[in-house]
Amino acid sequence: MDLTAYRDLWKTHGVMALLASALIARLPVMATMVPLSFLAKDAAGNFGWAGVVAGAYSVGMAIASVVWSRLADRRGARWVVIGTGMAWGVLMAVVALLPYSWFRVLPVAAALAGVFVAPVTSALRASWPRLVQGARLRAIYALDATAQELLFVVGPMLGAIVVSFASPRAGLLACAVTAAAAIWWFGLKQRPATLHEKTDEPRPTARQLVFHRHRLGLLIAFACMVTGFASMSLGIVAFADEHGNRLIAGVLEMVAALGSLIGGLVGGALPGRRDSYVWRRMLAMTVLVTGCVFATSSVVALAVMLFAAGCLIAPTVGAIYERLGVMTPASARTEIFGWMLSGGMIGSAVGSAVAGTVVESLGVRYAWVLMAVLALVATLSVLHVPPHRPADADLEEVAAAA
Repeated sequence: MDLTAYRDLWKTHGVMALLASALIARLPVMATMVPLSFLAKDAAGNFGWAGVVAGAYSVGMAIASVVWSRLADRRGARWVVIGTGMAWGVLMAVVALLPYSWFRVLPVAAALAGVFVAPVTSALRASWPRLVQGARLRAIYALDATAQELLFVVGPMLGAIVVSFASPRAGLLACAVTAAAAIWWFGLKQRPATLHEKTDEPRPTARQLVFHRHRLGLLIAFACMVTGFASMSLGIVAFADEHGNRLIAGVLEMVAALGSLIGGLVGGALPGRRDSYVWRRMLAMTVLVTGCVFATSSVVALAVMLFAAGCLIAPTVGAIYERLGVMTPASARTEIFGWMLSGGMIGSAVGSAVAGTVVESLGVRYAWVLMAVLALVATLSVLHVPPHRPADADLEEVAAAA
């Protein structure tokens, strides 16, 4: 391991402040799903309606993600992020204050709130190639992917704590206020669009941007991975239920997240003296996920395999981020990450539905069979993606990708 890249990132002006503001801005949005689901359940009296409301919220996010990301590229991310963030805070407060007798309105209100989720993640990942290059760029994307794992763990937990000690309404109001302040802070750190950016660089159409010989493969790989993660999560829940102890699910999720956290930090600290191919990381993860198929007879064995597979999650996702960012023109970087997030949200919904059917029909271990197949498809989709090279050839790649 070589911590030089991390030390350089720490010294690079604006990098850590931008990352910190983005994490704090994303945290309340991640925490929202728990109080939103409980609010819908309390209002309607059943968790079925909670699923409808959560699904409506996710659909709104998936539809609007690309729209706001494209607008951020055209007009500058600063006021797009701040405007949508403030609107989201207001709409989420409205959702929190709706009378329980209006529970039939909740799906519409939740979908509208989902439409105004600020493109913080897309704007952040589009910013990195402007701030750092070479080994530091690879390290910051690995660090970004690792931090995302923390958000998935900490966000829902914070939402659950507020719901437990206060109420779902209080949880949503806390998320709305915190997000408004944090997103404003993050938005002010975005570089305003300049005249040069608006006129000089050609902006690809949506079709040109997505249906690119390398970018399309990366988008497919990411969607397959997220679909596989949804299958894995449902498989973990089914495994815990089969063993008669639901606490097992929390432990196994934590083990996989811990592996991803460690893998991401180690991956970002590797010296990177050789060409780094995305497909190699994908293939290694596929092999380890396949190992989970044969470890479902024992809690300990499955925990070990999930930890091992988890160690490849953040480094692989970080490599996809890095390749996608480098191989996209600066005028469309926010939009391409918007497409990535939309594909991921759709993949998550599809993965949960398909995995549920697979588990019911074939058994628990086939949740990991499904994930392994998806990981193999992802590997094949990135076989022809050029590697990250130690030499600073990134500018040439950007020109080629345009």
